[in-house]
Amino acid sequence: MRESKMLPVPDGLAGLRVDAGLSKLLGLSRTVTAQLAEAGEVRQDGVVVGKSARLLPGSWLDVLLPEPQRDLAAEPPREVEGMDILYSDDDVICVDKPVGVAAHPTLGWEGPTVTSGLAAAGFWISTSGPPERKGIVQRLDVGTSGVMIVAASERAYTQLKRAFRNREVTKTYHALVQGHPDPSTGTIDAPIGRHHSAGWRFAVREDGKHAVTHYETLEAHRQASLLRVRLETGRTHQIRVHFEAFHHPLCGDPMYGSDPELNALLGLNRQWLHAVSLGFTHPSGQWMTVESPYPEDLDRALTRLREANGG
Repeated sequence: MRESKMLPVPDGLAGLRVDAGLSKLLGLSRTVTAQLAEAGEVRQDGVVVGKSARLLPGSWLDVLLPEPQRDLAAEPPREVEGMDILYSDDDVICVDKPVGVAAHPTLGWEGPTVTSGLAAAGFWISTSGPPERKGIVQRLDVGTSGVMIVAASERAYTQLKRAFRNREVTKTYHALVQGHPDPSTGTIDAPIGRHHSAGWRFAVREDGKHAVTHYETLEAHRQASLLRVRLETGRTHQIRVHFEAFHHPLCGDPMYGSDPELNALLGLNRQWLHAVSLGFTHPSGQWMTVESPYPEDLDRALTRLREANGG
C-alpha cells in the first residue's frame, strides 16, 4: 500500500518549483518528485499541481508517496530457465544469458536475473562490488542474449574490473541490421548520451560519451545484413544506437527504428543481437575465449532471411 502524506510548505521553500521543493521536503530525488507530480499525485490546497508549478506560502501539500524501495541486496535465489553455464572454475563463471534476463536486480525490474539464477544453481559469487551487484563485472541488456562473465573470486573481480575498464577484454557480437552498411567493413565513432526527449532511450549526441564500434559484414541479403561487431567502448545500447544513427537499425528493434514488416517476416519479438564471444585474461594469466551459440529465436529468424533470399 502506498502512503499519503500531508505537510505545510515551509517559508523557506515558498516560490520553488513543486519538484524541487518536494525533493527537499521528502528527501527524494527530483526525478521521483517530478514523476509524482506528472502522475497527478501531488495536490496543493486540494488542487492537483504539475512539477513546474510554484509552492505557495502557507499552503498544504498532499502527496501520494512512491512504493517503498525493496532491498536489492536481499534478492532470493531463483532458477532461470534457459541460462546455461558455458565455463566455470574457482575464479570465473561464464553464463549463456537468455533474453529477458537482467544481469542483477534493479529498482523497477521484477524479472529473473543472472545473480539469482547462479545462487539457485549453487554457485559462489565474489562479495566485491555494490551489494546488489556482487561479482558483476559486466552487463548485457535485458533484451540481449549471449555470453557474460561473473567473478567468483575476489581476485577475479579486481582483475576483471580493471581489464574491462582498460579495454583489455574482447567483446564480439553478431547483429542483424536492415540494409547494407557502406562500407561493408568499418568503424562508427560517435558519442552517445541520453535522448533529449526520452530518458530511457539513448542517441548520438555531441555532448555524449566517447563510443567506438567496429563492424564487418558476414552475410549480405536483400533486406538485411549479418554483421560481426566488436565494441571498443561499452556504452548503454551502444550497438543499437550506433546502427540507428548509421541508418541501419537492428532488425527486431522498434525502439531504435526497425521496420515492423521485416520484423514480422523474420518472426522477431526482440532485437537481433547476440554476444557470441568474450575474450579475457583469466586470473591465472591464461588468455581465454568463451563462445555462445545463437539461441533458437535468432537462429530461426536468420534461417527465414536466408530462405527468403534463396539461401
